[in-house]
Formats: sequence, structure tokens, C-alpha cells
Amino acid sequence: MELEQRSKAFIELGKQLKSVVNVGGNNSAEALIQAIENARNFNGWFTRENVIHAIGCIAGYLEEEKMSRWLKSYSHAAIKGSDPKRIGVLMAGNIPLVGFHDMLCVLISGHNFVGKASSKDASLINAIADLIFEIEPEFQSSVEFEQNSFSSIDAIIATGSDNAATYIQYYFDKYPNLIRKNRNSVAILSGDESKHEIELLGEDIFRYFGLGCRNVSKIYVPVNYDFDKLFNGLFKYSGVIENNKYANNYDYNKAILLLDKAQLLDNGFLLLKEDEQIASPVGTLHYEYYDSVSDVQKKLDQWDANNVQCLVSNDHAFPEALTFGSTQNPQLWEYADGVDTMEFLYTLSN
Repeated sequence: MELEQRSKAFIELGKQLKSVVNVGGNNSAEALIQAIENARNFNGWFTRENVIHAIGCIAGYLEEEKMSRWLKSYSHAAIKGSDPKRIGVLMAGNIPLVGFHDMLCVLISGHNFVGKASSKDASLINAIADLIFEIEPEFQSSVEFEQNSFSSIDAIIATGSDNAATYIQYYFDKYPNLIRKNRNSVAILSGDESKHEIELLGEDIFRYFGLGCRNVSKIYVPVNYDFDKLFNGLFKYSGVIENNKYANNYDYNKAILLLDKAQLLDNGFLLLKEDEQIASPVGTLHYEYYDSVSDVQKKLDQWDANNVQCLVSNDHAFPEALTFGSTQNPQLWEYADGVDTMEFLYTLSN
């Protein structure tokens, strides 16, 4: 297929996904609609609301203007598909359809996708693939899913924990590889945020129950910060505690921290713990005080760039920062771990 044909197919996919989110679906998307309804049976974290949000994000970036802007960043040679390779993609299952962007990159660049879906997410990604086939049947020869180990691949893209990444790196060392590890996101608060801004921050914290690398797991706050403002703004998300898996994690982590005699701030659905670490357990948000902007810059500089996925702030001193409430709506060109997947795929043909 030519690039234009591939691109048009994904743009049409975006339109159909948008109809699923906004209207409830169409006849061609019945399998996906059923997969949405059944998702929580396979994975207790995959609430209907979160699955719909993930599909809505995909539909949002598969628009013609955004696809055109994204693909213009690459030379035609990078996406002409003249030398297709078999790309193994080991997908994570922490949040719904987290592996779709890799599938998109592989197919839009003209390569063949060989996916191994997480058991927690397999029904959703398979339903999306079936919808792609209905839109553009020629993709059927370019997509396959492995149930066990990969066979006859030319390169590997994988996402997992730091421990898993070490094993994956060793196992697939003979192949060109793009292997992602654990990452977390942080927010820098000035203390002057409005209640609405804190509510938006809550979206960055609680969407997908905090399980994604784009979820804010730590905040930096000025000395003498008023945490009542934070709790008042986050109260909107108190319903997360009604999810059994979240509640179990919250209770477990609270018990462990209390046994350790840790000082906690607790509002009944979120634990705040002063801690230098960026990563925090489910149901817990770490915080750290700072005296000045330069102080927080130094704190961030202490972390390897590979640890931080997103930085959230309304302070102009951090021009790279995202706005509150935007971390869970990434654009096509915002790659996981900051590694350009399309460039990686391009190198395989050269």
C-alpha cells in the first residue's frame, strides 16, 4: 500500500472510533463495543469510563490534520514501506490500548506488525485490529498476533517494568530493539492554582487509577503549602475508592506506611507522603517542598531524564511543562519515553 492509502485507513478508523465514543457505535464496530463492555471482566482496572477515554484519545489524534502534521516530520523515504520488516511488539497492559500507538507506527511506516498483546488488553486491541481490516482489507497481510513466543521477527519494540526490561533486553539482544522502562510524571505547584486547575491536576493523577507513565505520581510544592486547597480540588475524584482494586491497594499501602510510622496526609481516597522518590504506589501521591524555582530545578536535575515522562506546571519558568489536565491526552508526536518510534523503524530499512 502507498502511504496515502495507509493514512486514509487510519483517518477513517479515527472517525469510526469517534462514533463509538460519542454515539455508542455503528454496525461495523459491534465487536469493539462488545469488547468495551467486557473489558472489566478481563481486567478490573479497565472501567468502561477509562476504556472510552482511551478510545477517545486515539480517535482525537487520528484526525486528518494531525496525521498530516505528524507524517510531515519524516521524509518520504522513512514511510514509503519499500523494505518491510517484521516488527515484534510486546505490549503492556497497564492501561487500555496502550500498545495501539506502536501498532500505528509499525503499519503507517509500511512494516509488518507482529504483536503479543497483554492478556489484560488482548480483546480490545484485537477488536481494533478487526476494525482496521474492515476499513482496509490489505492490512490483514501485515498484522498478526502471537500467542506464545515471537517467531521470525526482524526487530522488537517492548514496554515493561525496569525488571522486565532487563530480561527483555537480554532475550532480544540480537535484534534491533526499542525497549521502554518505568517512568513517572511530576507536577510543580506554586500554591496559587485555582480550584479548577487542581481539578484538572486530578485528571493527571487519577485517570487510569494512576497506573500509566503519564500519571502524576509526585508533586513539588512551596514551603508552607496549604494542602486543604489540594484536597478540596481533588475531592471530585473521591469515587475512585469505589473500585475494589484501587481500594485494596489504598488500604494495603496505608497499612504498610502506618506500620513504618510514616507521616501521612489522608483524605479517605488518597494518601500524601513526603518522599524524594518520584514513583509512588497506587492510592499514594508523593510530595516534596521547595524554596524557589531554582531549587525545584535542581531537584529535577537530580533525576535521570529517563525517569520523568511528563512535567506539569503553569509556571513559565518551565517552558516544556504541560498544562494541568493534559497528560492523558498525548498527541501522535509525543512518544513514550521520548524515543521517536518512527525514526527507530526508519533505521531498520537502512
